[in-house]
Amino acid sequence: MNVIVNVILAVQMLAALVMIGLILIQHGKGADMGAAFGSGSSGSLFGASGSANFLSRTTGVLAAVFFVSTLALAYFGNARPASSGSVLEAPAAVVPAAAPDAAVAPAVPASGAAQIPTK
Repeated sequence: MNVIVNVILAVQMLAALVMIGLILIQHGKGADMGAAFGSGSSGSLFGASGSANFLSRTTGVLAAVFFVSTLALAYFGNARPASSGSVLEAPAAVVPAAAPDAAVAPAVPASGAAQIPTK
């Protein structure tokens, strides 16, 4: 099961990195309007019209792969046995309180108030 979790984690990280790259390559919807007024070219790596379809669909597929792998990791993370050996999940050890030592404790009168010597 540990191998499956590692493979799903690798797929998730690879999908996230490729998706980040594809999102950075895409140009926004306002880029075409700027090109219409002469402030740059609207051409891209895959052509003016084909880039939006290819990059958008690839980004959508990678987003779906990312979400499915996230759900799978959450399922496998929750399905582990209770005795996983985690330090955080183990109950805390109860240490009994030590009895106060009579020689070290200060002498306090039984009434609780300090006695003032009178003349």
